Order: sequence, then C-alpha cells, then structure tokens
Amino acid sequence: MLKEVIATRYITPLREGGSLPGLIEADDLGTYVLKFTGAGQGRKTLVAEVVCGELARRLGLRVPRLVTVALDAVLGLGEPDEQAQELLRSSGGTNLGMDFLSGALGFDPLAFPVDAQEAGRIVWFDALVNNVDRSWRNPNLLRWRGELWLVDHGATLIWHHNWPAAEASAQRPYDASDHALASFGPDVTTAAERLAPLVTEELLAEVTAEIPDVWLAGEPGFDTPDDLRRAYARPLLARAAVIHERIHGIEEAE
Repeated sequence: MLKEVIATRYITPLREGGSLPGLIEADDLGTYVLKFTGAGQGRKTLVAEVVCGELARRLGLRVPRLVTVALDAVLGLGEPDEQAQELLRSSGGTNLGMDFLSGALGFDPLAFPVDAQEAGRIVWFDALVNNVDRSWRNPNLLRWRGELWLVDHGATLIWHHNWPAAEASAQRPYDASDHALASFGPDVTTAAERLAPLVTEELLAEVTAEIPDVWLAGEPGFDTPDDLRRAYARPLLARAAVIHERIHGIEEAE
C-alpha cells in the first residue's frame, strides 16, 4: 500500500491546477502537493492518479512518489483563501499527496528536446490510460534534474465515470494529434513491443491494490472494493495489447 503521512501544515494553494491542489508539510518532514477528495470529481480523480502513477512507475516512466495524506479539516480554519479553506474543510480524511519537485520547470517543447524513444513510451502510455490532458496547451510534464517527469493523471480512465459503458469506451482509439510530444516523432511501435507485455493481470492487481478502500467503497454496481479494482484492471489489460494500432494523429520517426 502507499505510504501514509499526516498533514501537519498547509503552506499555500497551487493555482496552476484547475482543482486548486495545495502544498503541505507532513509528519515525515516531507513536502507534498496535496490533491483533495473534496475537489472536482472527488475520489475518482484520486483513483485515476494512483492507477496511472503507479502503473507508469512500474513501466519505467518517471512520476513523483505518491502517498496517502491523512488530513484534519481543522487545518483550514486559518486559511484566508475562501476556496482553499472550503477544500480543506470538505476533505477531512484520506487524500492524495505527491512529492513536491522543488525547482522543476514546466515542459517547453522549444527548450527541451525529447528523443523518439522516450516520446514513444509516453504517448503509448497516455493512449493506454486515455489521457486527454497532455496536450501542447497543458503538457502536464515537468523537467526536473535534467529528466522528464509525468504529473496530473486525474483526467484519465474516463470509462470509470460510466461503468456500464466501460468496455465500449475502453475500445476507442486515441487521438494524439494534440499531444505535447507529437512533434518529436514518437516511436510508439518500439514502446508497444517493450511495454505491452509488461501489462499483465498480476501487474494490474499490484497497481490497483494501492488504491485505498475508502475511495472505492459504495460504488454502485460493485459489492466490494476488490470487485471494483478488477473492473479498473480489465480495460487496461485489453487495451494494452492493441492500443498501439489505434493511435492516430502522429508520424513516427523513420
């Protein structure tokens, strides 16, 4: 399971994200970007962050370390920003934190070239999880210590917003024409050859086991959290085998 920390100080809201994440300190002396259960799509956004972040990590992509954050809503009492205060007050309990990459720069395709192999791995992964939020307008990529890091996966796995149609939704192709790395000739073919065989039932069971039960409880149509974990895994397993053939809008480097 993800490491659990306790939020000890709310530092400041981070206004780069639409859901207004916050910067916090925790009892392990770490500094984390906090994503709230009370924001946006709530716990489903956090589930998507965990599934995608932990899957990406196991596939060799760089993502900030994830933790669960126990938040006492009393931390919001002294926050002058009304929107941030409301998020803190409505998000008591288990939230999601990710390591704060101090000094990281937002990705600029004109300043940071990316080789075709790395671009291919990221495009393939985004196609697998149907990430619609890695466009050139909003790359959700950071440059930290000379390397490319993936962040913000809340807008993925769109089929979990309508489980009865999940199977059909997961079969849809992926339009990469707007992708932040489309101009780098992503080598998706090689990425698929290397990464698709790694996406197994066992790996997905390991990944989905990282989701806290509290974020899965009470989902209509599912008796137990483990039933829902398997529902998250099935579309990804099926999609991994074929998604490279369904990526549109890019030209691979020769």
